[in-house]
Amino acid sequence: MKMKNVFATLGGIMAVGALIGVLAPLLQKLGNPGNMGICVACFERDIAGALGLHRAEVVQYMRPEIIGFVLGSLVAALLFKEFRPRAGSAPIVRFVLGVFAMIGALVFLGCPWRALLRLSGGDLNAILGILGLAFGIWIGTLFLKSGYNLGRTEKTHSAAGLVLAAIMTGFLALALVFPPLAGEPKNDILFYSLKGPGSMNAPLFVSLGIGLAIGFLAQRSRFCTMGAIRDLVLFGQTHLFMGILSLAAAAFVTNLVLGQFHAGFTGQPVAHTMHVWNFLGMALAGLAFALAGGCPGRQLFLAGEGDGDAAVFVIGMIVGAGIAHNFGLASSPQGVGPHGIAGVVVGFAACLAIGFTMRKSAA
Repeated sequence: MKMKNVFATLGGIMAVGALIGVLAPLLQKLGNPGNMGICVACFERDIAGALGLHRAEVVQYMRPEIIGFVLGSLVAALLFKEFRPRAGSAPIVRFVLGVFAMIGALVFLGCPWRALLRLSGGDLNAILGILGLAFGIWIGTLFLKSGYNLGRTEKTHSAAGLVLAAIMTGFLALALVFPPLAGEPKNDILFYSLKGPGSMNAPLFVSLGIGLAIGFLAQRSRFCTMGAIRDLVLFGQTHLFMGILSLAAAAFVTNLVLGQFHAGFTGQPVAHTMHVWNFLGMALAGLAFALAGGCPGRQLFLAGEGDGDAAVFVIGMIVGAGIAHNFGLASSPQGVGPHGIAGVVVGFAACLAIGFTMRKSAA
């Protein structure tokens, strides 16, 4: 008889959300940036910087949490016989969606997880980001209702399903073999920030261990912020939504206990107060997540269990981080980048074009 997956129950997903809500502020306490104990978009941006895909000196670090998410999901999928290598559902479109999802997230300065964590730490600018995220996902649900579909995935070789996990293992090896040098921004291979958010990090093996644990549990529970809002809007289902509420509540309590709660709009870490673009940046990201079928964390977990299309989206986000910083699209605490508004406009145009042209009725 097949064992019941307790993590996929309502209590299970709430427990997973609460655990993430506790661990993220703890990672902040241990050295990660303020209100950024975990941020998939920001951490993938840091990885892009470590690889030299952009040269923004304050955001370059090989983040172990991202590596852990993929490898932890892989372990869970293998252990419970859920490793299913598949690919072939419009990969180039998913890559483009990943690029624009990252651009939108970096205009806001955070992924859906970080939006919740920013709010739980007292950053009221996150309210605009969360509203924008919901708005973007709502637009995505309209396309889903009208027949939007990127096509079927096909079963593929096991080796193809392991590619992103292999890349992440390689990233870990690079981080271990080429650690930061005291006072130097670069060793033989990797770039490292000497100041700013990229220079702030919890101990490597602590971050990796927490990433592995979250990856394992999120794969079992199907934890997804985009899916939570999509299911609430489309079907009135609150199962996944209770998981993200648990994350926010647990993070709020943990921040209070650790003395990390500071309410207000101004002076928040790695945040800006341009409210319209906080809203629209995350609206773009939310639309891209909805069209791609998962938030950035969920894409990592899907890639870990063999989904090659999710892996393409992840690579798109990492490349998108390079584009965002190289072309002045990413925001900073001073405000939206010089070309960030144009990036959001182009991103909406591209995502809307994808949504309108990839419906069954438009085929």
